[in-house]
Amino acid sequence: MQKVLIIGGGKGGTAILKILHEVSLMKVIGITDLNESAAGLRLAEDWGIPTGKDWKAFLDDSIDIVIEVTGDRQVFEDVREERGRNTVLIPGSVAFLISKLLEEKEDLIGQLTSESFKRDLIFNSTDDGMVGIDSRGTVMLFNKSAERMIGRSSDSVIGKHINEVIPESRLTTTLETRRTEINKEVVLKNGLKIISNRIPMITENEEVIGAFTVFKDITEVVNLAEEITNLKEIQTMLEAIIHSSDDAISVVDEEGKGIMINPAYTRITGLSRDEVIGKPATADISEGESIHLKVLQTRRAIRGTKMRVGPKRKEVIVNVAPIIVNGKLKGSVGVIHDMSEIQSLTQELDRARKIIRTLEAKYMFEDIIGKSDEMQIAIEQAKLGAKTPATVLLRGESGTGKELFAHAIHNASDRKFNKFLRVNCAALSESLLESELFGYEEGAFSGAKRGGKRGLFEEADKGSIFLDEIGELSANTQAKLLRVLQENEIVRVGGTKSISINVRVIAATNVNLEKGIADGSFREDLYYRLNRMPIQIPPLRNRKSDIPLISEGLITKLNQDYGRNVEGITENAIKKLMEYHWPGNVRELENVLGRAMIFMKYNETIIDLNHLPPLDSSVKEAGKKKEGGVPSGRDLNSQLEEYEKKIIQEVLEQNNGNKTAAAKILNVSVRNLYYKLEKYNIEINSMK
Repeated sequence: MQKVLIIGGGKGGTAILKILHEVSLMKVIGITDLNESAAGLRLAEDWGIPTGKDWKAFLDDSIDIVIEVTGDRQVFEDVREERGRNTVLIPGSVAFLISKLLEEKEDLIGQLTSESFKRDLIFNSTDDGMVGIDSRGTVMLFNKSAERMIGRSSDSVIGKHINEVIPESRLTTTLETRRTEINKEVVLKNGLKIISNRIPMITENEEVIGAFTVFKDITEVVNLAEEITNLKEIQTMLEAIIHSSDDAISVVDEEGKGIMINPAYTRITGLSRDEVIGKPATADISEGESIHLKVLQTRRAIRGTKMRVGPKRKEVIVNVAPIIVNGKLKGSVGVIHDMSEIQSLTQELDRARKIIRTLEAKYMFEDIIGKSDEMQIAIEQAKLGAKTPATVLLRGESGTGKELFAHAIHNASDRKFNKFLRVNCAALSESLLESELFGYEEGAFSGAKRGGKRGLFEEADKGSIFLDEIGELSANTQAKLLRVLQENEIVRVGGTKSISINVRVIAATNVNLEKGIADGSFREDLYYRLNRMPIQIPPLRNRKSDIPLISEGLITKLNQDYGRNVEGITENAIKKLMEYHWPGNVRELENVLGRAMIFMKYNETIIDLNHLPPLDSSVKEAGKKKEGGVPSGRDLNSQLEEYEKKIIQEVLEQNNGNKTAAAKILNVSVRNLYYKLEKYNIEINSMK
């Protein structure tokens, strides 16, 4: 390693110091300058190189090179005189020239590096593979996409012959033929399909200096083509399915313009394809709002909307759902049901339901909702009663769910595979009830069927019979029922022959039977026969903790009845429900929730406070009664009857005296409603 002394720490000396500091074959052993603050001296100190003012202190025979860059001729002459025989003296002009040449070299190297980086960046950023060879077939270029497709790194390929790397590339043939080849399909060893363009590199002197290939992976393109073919098949299948549907189907785009209908659509609406396709979604509506546009605005499905469509104002029910692909709204699809067909099916379903209701019990203990201690006690008692043949008496206010318990008791007993018949004792007149329960012989009364008729007790043989509102039985019917319970036999109306039966009796009442015994309206011996297994069903006000669970179950049921899609109820609404005293019990709660759902908008899915009808006044009234005791000395039963009368009158007024509609809202039979109208002396004509 040669030792170098630099004399002069100015601009030139500093430049030479920087260059020599990076050269491993030379070592700067010192730098001098009369100016102690010279830039070269400060830089040398930072690098640990000795500095000084007098160059003579550093000059000895061990110095190989002295570079004089002071620009002072006398200093140059003095150094030449003092140097050793083997010491080379380089004047500042020569040193400056060398430094300039070295700087230009560094600039050129930097430019070359930058251009090389740009070239590599361009080559490696493209999705196409690129491979270049020289005139001998040696690989010179191999970009990142080529690495991905060939499966080899550029380091393991560059410098090797192309036939060792990609023998199927045919680049050596391109060198020989000097011809360009475009869009040639090649299958690589790894099974990848590529399209290749091969180009010879020829100078201006017609000299071949190499060849270059650019290739693209077409495996994905081939797969995409197959997917497109499959999509067309799927589209054909979907169109076949849509066209085979008896329901009208219409599809609109995100702007609400029609893009597809099926033949059933034309049949039901009376509108042709030309009248719908490309037209706004309102084109088919003769009465109502466009559900397609509502769905496009809300991005939520709407179901069960009644409207009229087409020139004939066809009454239909419409279900519309949004079409969302990868989070983007693409349109909506609607299904139109012909109401005339639905009404026919509904009538058949109602007839079937009536038949089923007279033949079997619908509910199980699992269908009874209630986690409160009061309800759990009643359920456990009912389960115990189901395992015995004893008569069960269900006691509780109207609307507490006595009939649910009767169904569940039958289904949990060993009689569950036999008939379960229900009789509302208050809904029938005395003579009609007696003939329905016990049957009649031919000629028993005018209008009696030829051959007579079997009664419900005979029909329910080996099964169960549910006698609801048993406290309303007449004295004569009570006597006959007592005989059934004591002797397990009946006598038809107008007959004399006893008929043995095996029937489990489940009775229910919402009146005070003990009071009936006291005033002589109910037989004491019948009471003791019925009261062997009494089960008290608690009113809703005594188990308000069950209201959230009951509400959830009722919302599910009402969704099915009303064709709605309500998802739940808010905590504030639940809190309001739990503050109410519920004289009508679960039936009233169902009525309240039903009214709330009826007046909800179709895009609303949660019942909130504003949907509930007013309940505060009833609460205050109940509170006053609670604080003041029984007003005017009236007992609970008379107050409940007065409240029931008030509710019936209000519902009838809301429905303009329509008894069928009122019975449906009150969830009672029409017969039962007629009985209560007569019982409470409610006039109908004044309400119409």
